[in-house]
Amino acid sequence: QLQASGGGLVQPGGSLRLSCAASGFTLDDYAIGWFRQAPGKEREGVSCISSSDGSTYYTDSAKGRFTISRDKAKSMVYLRIESPKPDDTARYFCAARTTGCGFNSRRYDHWGQGTQVTVSS
Repeated sequence: QLQASGGGLVQPGGSLRLSCAASGFTLDDYAIGWFRQAPGKEREGVSCISSSDGSTYYTDSAKGRFTISRDKAKSMVYLRIESPKPDDTARYFCAARTTGCGFNSRRYDHWGQGTQVTVSS
């Protein structure tokens, strides 16, 4: 199981860091993707970090303000959001897959319950 944390209420222009941890296996062996789902909308990919060389990938909506990173010593993956906007309000999920990065959610093997991010003044 994966556990995403770090969400909450944040003001526009602030910042926050989401964390992803695993129980029962190590994240180091998996590509980790972040997805989000806003009410009434489909789940969409945000970012992904590979397991092999740490390459990072972002969807257009995340480029420039989102940063994904991995701490192998702690077996953690993070997603930092800078200057969040109200449109970033969503439930954020981390997911793991054994193959390389991608944003097709069906290719991911493990999911967590997600963490809610609400951007509002």
